[in-house]
Amino acid sequence: MAPLAGEPVVLKQQINSFRDTELKQLLDEQGIEHLVIVGAMSHMCIDAGARAAADFGYEVSVAHDACATLDLSFDGKTVAAADVHHAYMSALSFGYGRVASTDELLADL
Repeated sequence: MAPLAGEPVVLKQQINSFRDTELKQLLDEQGIEHLVIVGAMSHMCIDAGARAAADFGYEVSVAHDACATLDLSFDGKTVAAADVHHAYMSALSFGYGRVASTDELLADL
C-alpha cells in the first residue's frame, strides 16, 4: 500500500493515533466525521484509536475482520488471540461505535 500523490501521511509513535500527531487536524480540515478503523493490534492501537476518535466526536466503525491481535498472558494465564480480539470488539461495540465485518461496512457506502 502506498499513499496517493499529495495524500497526507501521518506517522505515529504512540498507541493512540491521535496522540502527538496531526491526525485530528487533518481530518477536521477535510470535514471528515466518520472513521472506519482497521489494523493491528485489536487490544492496543485499534482500541485506543477507536476510543479517542469517539471521544473527539467522530462516528466510529471498526471492521472486526480487518483487525488482528495475538495471545496475551496475565497472572499465569494465557488468553487466546481470538478471545482477546472478541473481548475488545465487544467492548468497543458496547460504547464506542459500530463493529461490523468489512463486507457490512462496504455495503453501507
